[in-house]
Amino acid sequence: MAAGSGRFPRVAVLKGGMSAEREVSLVSGRECAKALREAGYTDVIEVDCGPDLPVQLHDIKPDVVFNALHGRWGEDGCVQGLLEWLRIPYTHSGVLASALSMDKAKTKEVYTAAGLPIVQSRLVSREEVAKGHVLPPPYVVKPNNEGSSVGVYIVRVGENAPRLADTMPDVVMVETYAPGREFSATVMGDRALGVTDIITDGWYDYDAKYKPGGSRHEMPASIPAEITAACMDYALRAHQALGCRGVSRTDFRWDEARGLDGLILLETNNQPGMTPTSLAPEQAAYCGINFAQLCDWIVKDASCNR
Repeated sequence: MAAGSGRFPRVAVLKGGMSAEREVSLVSGRECAKALREAGYTDVIEVDCGPDLPVQLHDIKPDVVFNALHGRWGEDGCVQGLLEWLRIPYTHSGVLASALSMDKAKTKEVYTAAGLPIVQSRLVSREEVAKGHVLPPPYVVKPNNEGSSVGVYIVRVGENAPRLADTMPDVVMVETYAPGREFSATVMGDRALGVTDIITDGWYDYDAKYKPGGSRHEMPASIPAEITAACMDYALRAHQALGCRGVSRTDFRWDEARGLDGLILLETNNQPGMTPTSLAPEQAAYCGINFAQLCDWIVKDASCNR
């Protein structure tokens, strides 16, 4: 992989934003900007995104945008639509794939149409959740359009219906709890890179994902070859069915007592985290692609009409 600025001399790295994942995005953006400079890009501008983003982009006049935003407005099709309107080439997935991937219910519809395994789920109001169990416990309650395990409640057998925080949306997703181990597989272009086994002492929540020591990543996962192959196949199929571009990451749960039947897809992240503890850079490194090379490839893959 040859490094350097090529047809995109000036790179704007979008970071921060207004979602619940702002702090993670600030780290991702900082790390990606640093990596791009190491890869030979000499004009890299870090942009802490706010409501004046169109004005910022007009003033900066970038040749390309590296989208390191996470969560709502950054990976749900909103900023992608803005960049299409401004005709600025950008990284990762386009408007439709981003909107689909960020909407967990719509993602599950796409999975089902593509023959990919999922658990039972429903969209319900906060009031309905508070009145009583809408699914037999154990089940999970979470926002339909947030990432990084923001606002996830696990309701176990014998527990009462949860009292959701005021910050939760009016409509939430309730899905059957999937027991077992947590895996993740990254797709880069048309290639699945591998499978990571995510090992934690409890639920793989926000702290486990981003705090040092919050989780351990075993790459490659020590699992049967059949399960590794299925994860990589499912991740690539999910990437393609959703219409993702660039890099995506699909997360799984596996109940090993049930063999292949115990493997289910949780969600596809169309803009995976790029922090020091993130999974996608680890999987790329295992395949011989260092962080600077990965960021360089992502920029070279950028375009409009994604």
